[in-house]
Amino acid sequence: MSRVVKCALIQASNAKHEGTPGEIKEAMIQKHLPLIEEAGEKGVNILCLQEIFFGPYFCCEQDTKWYGIAEKVPGPTTERLAEYAKKYQMVMVIPVYEKELEGVYYNTAAVVDAGGQYLGKFRKIQIPHTWPGFWEKFYFKPGNLGFPVFDTAYAKIGIYICYDRHFPECARILALKGAEILFNPSATTAGKSQYLWELEQPAQAVANGVFIGANNRIGLEKPWEFGRFYGSSYFVDPRGQIVVKGSEDQDEVVMADLDLEQIREVRDGWQFFRDRRPEMYTEIVQHLP
Repeated sequence: MSRVVKCALIQASNAKHEGTPGEIKEAMIQKHLPLIEEAGEKGVNILCLQEIFFGPYFCCEQDTKWYGIAEKVPGPTTERLAEYAKKYQMVMVIPVYEKELEGVYYNTAAVVDAGGQYLGKFRKIQIPHTWPGFWEKFYFKPGNLGFPVFDTAYAKIGIYICYDRHFPECARILALKGAEILFNPSATTAGKSQYLWELEQPAQAVANGVFIGANNRIGLEKPWEFGRFYGSSYFVDPRGQIVVKGSEDQDEVVMADLDLEQIREVRDGWQFFRDRRPEMYTEIVQHLP
């Protein structure tokens, strides 16, 4: 018996390049509202927005002014978008810049259930600080909430954010905890890692027998223009096959019908979880760097 869940990813360019950080944040929220409504009108069950959806990717510079757009989670933005989740009976993954307290900030994704209820949050675990222009340690403290799995109205979902995708332990833990669909909201540019975009996560989908949805913003963001965000948001199934992929340069809602029954079929065939030997892997955390 099939168990189909309609899922979607939003990919979008920055809406405003000039003004205060607060004005830029509000412009980006306003840009997303029609895209969220489009997803709702088309019957999407689970919607994921891109990494820190309400701003540009400001981590390409180090400037304390961007601390000002961080907010509590749950807070103003999650409460605002919860109304859309309730209206459309649509689960929402909402990546934002979180302020836990003054001077302590996280790269966070909140989860709101189909009735508008706040379910919890994930905080990005691995924080990059690499050339060119990914100066995230200036803005984010490493996540401290582990890898929660959210039992939503339609599926059990897990989240890991952008750079976390390079660490296969993230997907493995979430799958072992029962997640059926993993979401990876991202902000990644052409060049350094684009060749990995459709390599790593299909492999992780196969290794763990799960669906994965990965989204990326688009375009050159002024005034920095340090790299082109190439979109190409996609869903991949437990066999590692890309189900649908977005464009490299268009704002859009990328949608796919995911049959969760496929998870059982793939796992019964490969039996990777049966054949795991976790007692043999202790060196990875006990002895090795």
